[in-house]
Amino acid sequence: MTLFVGLGNPGSQYENTRHNIGFKVIDALVEDFAARDISKHTFHGEVYRTASTLFLKPATYMNLSGKSVLPVKQFFKIDLEDIIVIHDDIDLPFGAVRFKRGGGNGGHNGLKSIDVMVGKEYLRVRVGVGKPERKSQVADYVLHDFSEKEMQCIPRLVTHVKEACIALQKHELNEVKSHYSLKSIEALCS
Repeated sequence: MTLFVGLGNPGSQYENTRHNIGFKVIDALVEDFAARDISKHTFHGEVYRTASTLFLKPATYMNLSGKSVLPVKQFFKIDLEDIIVIHDDIDLPFGAVRFKRGGGNGGHNGLKSIDVMVGKEYLRVRVGVGKPERKSQVADYVLHDFSEKEMQCIPRLVTHVKEACIALQKHELNEVKSHYSLKSIEALCS
C-alpha cells in the first residue's frame, strides 16, 4: 500500500499559503480517486483510502507532521519506501517540481518532524514556491498566500503534481523524474 502525505496547516486562513501546496495536491488526488474518508482521531489528520492507496493531510500543524504520519504508518504497516511526501520547497523556484528519496530536510520543519518520527528514506515530491530575499523572512513568506499571478498557475501546477504522483505508483522513479520534473511553471502557464 502507498501512503501519500501532503504537508500543510489546517484551517481556512492557511488554505492558499505556500506551505499548503501539499494539501492542495492531496485534495486533487482524493477527488480523482474518489477515495473514502477513514479519518479517526488517533491519526491526527484527514485520512482517505482506496483499495491500494492512502492519502493523509496531517492536522497537527506543519511542525508536528510526523505525529500524524507515524500512527498511520504503524496502523496500516506501511514500509518507509512506500511513503510519498508532497511539500513546498523554498530552495526551488516557483513551480519547479523535483523528486528525491531521503536526504536532508533543507530546514523544512514538516520534514524534520517526519524524519524524527519515521526515518528519512521516504520519497519526496518537492514543489518549488520560491524564496524571500532574506532568510529572516522565510516563516512569513511560506505562511502568506500565493500572489495573484501565482494563483493563476496553481491549478495547472497541482494537476501536474497529481499526475506525477499517480505515475509514481506505476513507473520507476527515474522514468517519473524524466517526464515530470520541471525547472519552473512557465511551461505549464504560458
